[in-house]
Amino acid sequence: MLRLENLTMVVGDNHGENREIIRGINAEFVAGKVYGITGPNGGGKTSLAKLIMGIYMPSQGHIYLQDQDITALSISERAQLGIAYAFQQPPRFKGLTVKDLINIARPGIDNLHLRSTLRDVGLCPEDYLDRDVGPGLSGGEMKRIEIAQTLAREAVVSIMDEPEAGVDLWTIQKLIAVIVGRYKRKPDLVTIIITHNENMLHICDEVLVLEDGMVVHRGTPEEIWPHIKDEIECKMKEMCSGEMAYEIR
Repeated sequence: MLRLENLTMVVGDNHGENREIIRGINAEFVAGKVYGITGPNGGGKTSLAKLIMGIYMPSQGHIYLQDQDITALSISERAQLGIAYAFQQPPRFKGLTVKDLINIARPGIDNLHLRSTLRDVGLCPEDYLDRDVGPGLSGGEMKRIEIAQTLAREAVVSIMDEPEAGVDLWTIQKLIAVIVGRYKRKPDLVTIIITHNENMLHICDEVLVLEDGMVVHRGTPEEIWPHIKDEIECKMKEMCSGEMAYEIR
């Protein structure tokens, strides 16, 4: 379904020197599976997602979707082919409503499907459909709306960048139920979740650990867990002690 070949991304730093953000990644994502991508901050997880979406362009290597080379295609062209990306920090669009955004993600979506998608992410349709997607919404609310857009798309490849960030535990459980119900073992879809959340990782069929721009481990959640356990538990302690600012709303 989705294949990365020798994918490399080089950027210049403030001193005029080049630095490899992504370093020769080879990976294949098979339809019908849910994949997790995890690893330390700065390891290249979001950069890899943005390369797949076309937000960034690789310095070398190729990206294939259903055996079509999409390396040179734009974001909009990739979206038309069926790739969807839920940002870690969703952009705001003052003047557009929640209903407008979901209709952009899936033109002609019927009212029943639209409302059920909002409920799936813990938002009451009556309270949110006509809300302006501007500064009046919290970060947690924007995150849920962004995920609702991705769910509405029913894309061939769905990438969710830290879907648990900024939302409460109840919503995380709802999202896990939705991912399991809608995506897991769908024969023609690929789902990629970038996450540090233990519960999210354990619903994945395979997990890739990125460190220093490279895939350093790959396997089932059970196989990968010993390699990431200490880091995940450290992040959970930071969250619980308030050292990481997560907005709960």
